[in-house]
Amino acid sequence: MPDQRSSPADKRKIARRDFTYYMQVTDELSKQLIGYLTDISTGGFRLDTSKQIPAGQDFRMQIQLTSDVADKNSMAFVARSKWCHPDHVDPNTYNVGFEIVQMAPGDMMIFQRMFDKYGAEKRSKSKGSNDYLWK
Repeated sequence: MPDQRSSPADKRKIARRDFTYYMQVTDELSKQLIGYLTDISTGGFRLDTSKQIPAGQDFRMQIQLTSDVADKNSMAFVARSKWCHPDHVDPNTYNVGFEIVQMAPGDMMIFQRMFDKYGAEKRSKSKGSNDYLWK
């Protein structure tokens, strides 16, 4: 009988969506804007940001939540930058991929609701900065 398990790469391709709600992500302590959520997966996300962010940096992030995904105003978590590329349309913007490093179980359920509610299925497969990997 063939192995029915899928590889992490297969899961990643299925479980990544464009984010249809341009949600702000801020630094939890300074409250400074880090960027805007533009792509979401079950283990990470992509931000559009005005600053270049080197790979391997951990951030304590905060997202303001809407009442249709949570019964609280915001959630905080730790995410690690995995890659950073200039945006292919706007030369003043960078696309940065993040992996979720630490998130409370209840907040992970909220993140999953955000993925379900605001994540739009990708229409076409393209290579490039959208093809990021999560560990």
